[in-house]
Amino acid sequence: MQDRYQRTIEYVRISVTDRCNLRCRYCMPEQGVEKMCHADILRFDEILRVIRALSALGVRKVRLTGGEPLVRKGILDLIREIRRIQGIEVISLTTNGVLLPEMAAGLRAAGLDSVNVSLDSLDEETFSFLTRRPLLSRVEEGLRALEEAGFQDTKINCVPLAGVNEADVLKLAELARVKPLNVRYIELMPVGCAYEAGLRGMPMAEVRRRLQEAFGAFSPVRPGVSLRGPAEYVQPAGFAGKLGFIDAMGHKFCQTCNRVRLTAGGFLKLCLHAGTGLDVRELLRAGVDDRELLAALSHAVYNKPAEHHFLEPGEKQDSRYMYQVGG
Repeated sequence: MQDRYQRTIEYVRISVTDRCNLRCRYCMPEQGVEKMCHADILRFDEILRVIRALSALGVRKVRLTGGEPLVRKGILDLIREIRRIQGIEVISLTTNGVLLPEMAAGLRAAGLDSVNVSLDSLDEETFSFLTRRPLLSRVEEGLRALEEAGFQDTKINCVPLAGVNEADVLKLAELARVKPLNVRYIELMPVGCAYEAGLRGMPMAEVRRRLQEAFGAFSPVRPGVSLRGPAEYVQPAGFAGKLGFIDAMGHKFCQTCNRVRLTAGGFLKLCLHAGTGLDVRELLRAGVDDRELLAALSHAVYNKPAEHHFLEPGEKQDSRYMYQVGG
């Protein structure tokens, strides 16, 4: 499936819930959020129907997100059913890691291929400040549980924040030195409440400089299959794992974007910046047949925007918080 700019769209990120057991400062406002009614969230049968349609159009990778996807009751059953869909080659999940100690083995048995863990700090005080929950030990236990369950290619996602978790840039990289983990540094995006909370991202050039100063020259890692995400990977000498950089602001990768997002409420987002897309829930609940669903999805994807415009003043962007979009 291609859009009008000849990009092949083969990756969908699906938010299965807007609920979360953390309250990260760059994701949710301090006063909390108004949760969606259960009836407004896509049912699993609806999610599966959309995935089957997207698979028929050429999508091969599904990533489950939230909110926190592991708080959605029945998530293991959903993964098992996705695994049965012809054409889907990779199923991955992004989590804050809090529930992994109990769920890692079950996720592996259900057919999940890989896990990304959002972890911005290895310091208990900094972690508690950022997430508003003292649960770092649970996440660390969850990482061990992933290893014991046999997961490969585990990724740790860190958002470097000026004056907050700068020391963790090197601390997290140390994890990739001794274990085959991929530690990725993600540029803070102007989505949701990060700037309202007074947070500012570290320039990615500074992140790279500190890492090279500490660990030496980087060896670029040649990208693998087209189903990969947007990260640029490198490997310092002596590292068991890799370091990755995702800087959508500093270095746009829109021309190679291969993905779309489906929110928990059933809205197909074509670009993280834009509010345009397709209300899939409305179509499904209006009784659309499979042929009409395929046509609507194909038409929407064809009109995927050429690029984001985060840095252009006056450009209207989606007002959803990150927990609503799907991390």
